[in-house]
Amino acid sequence: MSDEWLECIGCHARYRVDQIRNGCDCGNLLSLERPKEALSALAPALFDARLGRRDPLSRSGVWRFREGVLNLQEGQIVCHPEGGTHLYRRLALSQWAGIDDLDFKHEGENPTGSFKDRGMTVAVSQAVRLGTKAVACASTGNTSSSLAAYAAQAKRRAIVLVPSGKISMSKMSQALAYGARCLKVDGDFDVAMSLVRQLCEHLGIYLVNSVNPFRIEGQKTIAWEILQDLDWHPPDWIVLPAGNLGNTSALGKALREAFEAGWIAKLPRLAAVQAATANPFFQSYRAGFATRPKVKAETIATAIRIGNPVSFEKAKAEILSTRGVVTEVTDAEILLAKREVDRAGLGCEPASACSLAGAKKLRAEGIIKPQERVVCVLTGHLLKDPEAVLQAAPGLEDARDQIVEVGSTLAEVEAALEGCL
Repeated sequence: MSDEWLECIGCHARYRVDQIRNGCDCGNLLSLERPKEALSALAPALFDARLGRRDPLSRSGVWRFREGVLNLQEGQIVCHPEGGTHLYRRLALSQWAGIDDLDFKHEGENPTGSFKDRGMTVAVSQAVRLGTKAVACASTGNTSSSLAAYAAQAKRRAIVLVPSGKISMSKMSQALAYGARCLKVDGDFDVAMSLVRQLCEHLGIYLVNSVNPFRIEGQKTIAWEILQDLDWHPPDWIVLPAGNLGNTSALGKALREAFEAGWIAKLPRLAAVQAATANPFFQSYRAGFATRPKVKAETIATAIRIGNPVSFEKAKAEILSTRGVVTEVTDAEILLAKREVDRAGLGCEPASACSLAGAKKLRAEGIIKPQERVVCVLTGHLLKDPEAVLQAAPGLEDARDQIVEVGSTLAEVEAALEGCL
């Protein structure tokens, strides 16, 4: 066994990291693990010393933490670089949510416009180590964009399965531009996910959806970078959108590891936010996790339009380990929160706005306390789903009303701006 191993989250069987595995023989998911003392031997000062360096691995918000992510030879790492996203504070958003101490980690600043790049750099690097020639995923859009970009960089064939008619062309165009073979499946994401798992098993293609434990290792650096942004003084809450639950799993694992390693003095709580019409995890949470329902998902937040999340069991464990909560918000609440994020000059795709909508709701319910520090994760860029800008938020003006056709004279331009300046 190397210093790292794959371990089943159910029966705890262990496997070598240099073999292709999409799960345990018992059917459960795998997690990449290492001895606890390996992380305890590291110190935040090591990661901080890499800030400001110009080499790609130090500039990467993933590989900056490489000793706690994946042990690879430098030549095997496929790095863009990714991560290094900013933490923002906007007074208008704090006032709107009713939370004084509120920050936003904008993962839309990643190379392909979403947090997926953090996981993909690790998963595709692992594919290079394994010598695989093709990689595949099911996607609502962001995963396919990221996979295609990193596969192109690594000179691997990329295959993506997407639900027909359920994906923004902005996301599809990225995958096409990077050279992926795109299969539009007659069904929703859950159908596409089932098919891609069968495909990879049958043809020996490397699967890079969030069932892939190496994806989780990359995505967990969102939490570590938030801690670094805050000079290792942890917030009370991290609030994030929840769809396939890879991020809920990843951030929870990261926070546990940081706390157990002594990098931080307290363990932040996670708040996972689902769309009310794509809410199987919330339904289960409300029932004390006694059931695992599946739903026919439908929401404007296409990135989390998932009715049977594959990382359910991992996410459940992390909500429990962080004393976290799960909530839901309506599409109307998502659109209202998105408008606020957009008008604050940050911008985000609809799924990202779940974090702000959820934080506002949890504050109103008294779950988030007045004195607590909160970080919301914005998972995707505004241009991931530009059509959503034209979806009028309830009670607010239609964005199309901002478009005014004018003639070619100064008088006509001034008339159109009357009352605007």
